[in-house]
Amino acid sequence: MHGLINRAIQRFAEDAHGAELWRAAAEEAQPGLTGFEAMLSYDDALTAAVLAALSRRTGLPVAALLEDLGTYLVRHPATETVRRLLRFGGESYVEFLQSLDELPDRVGLAVPDLRLPAMELRDLGPGTFLLAAAPGWPGFGHVLAGLLRAMADDYGALALVTLLEDGSAGARLSIRVADAAHAEGRRFELAARAPEAAGAP
Repeated sequence: MHGLINRAIQRFAEDAHGAELWRAAAEEAQPGLTGFEAMLSYDDALTAAVLAALSRRTGLPVAALLEDLGTYLVRHPATETVRRLLRFGGESYVEFLQSLDELPDRVGLAVPDLRLPAMELRDLGPGTFLLAAAPGWPGFGHVLAGLLRAMADDYGALALVTLLEDGSAGARLSIRVADAAHAEGRRFELAARAPEAAGAP
């Protein structure tokens, strides 16, 4: 698994559950492990061991942790770069959904050796979609579910996201957009603000 993914799991664990819990889970998964380097690659078995250790120490199922990770990637200030990459997909939540098939290529431009599973969105009728993700990343469907729900909130849309399948054949998610303008979304500007404008000293 790419180091960026493992690093995201580490930062999520530290920010959501505390550095001490992270250190204990990392040591349990592999003695001597303290953290991950973003630009290295790691055996998938180590990622699975870390998630299993986090599950035992938090008392949460791995599936719930992965959905929380998807939410974290959108909402936490430390992952604003991820949110911006996603928001470039469109001005509305539906436009964002329709751009998901392009997301692996956009990520590949930013990090050439990081390849997301291919995704395909099917429009099933007014406000109803089916998203299919190719196999390759165990648990990717759970991360997507959390991410898609958080992005709906980010755009101010009222949407029901249901994970239908997440296994060796890939993932399938049902998305029903009940109201694309349900509430005011989070502020987003196409161009990043300068430090002065952001209130930095």
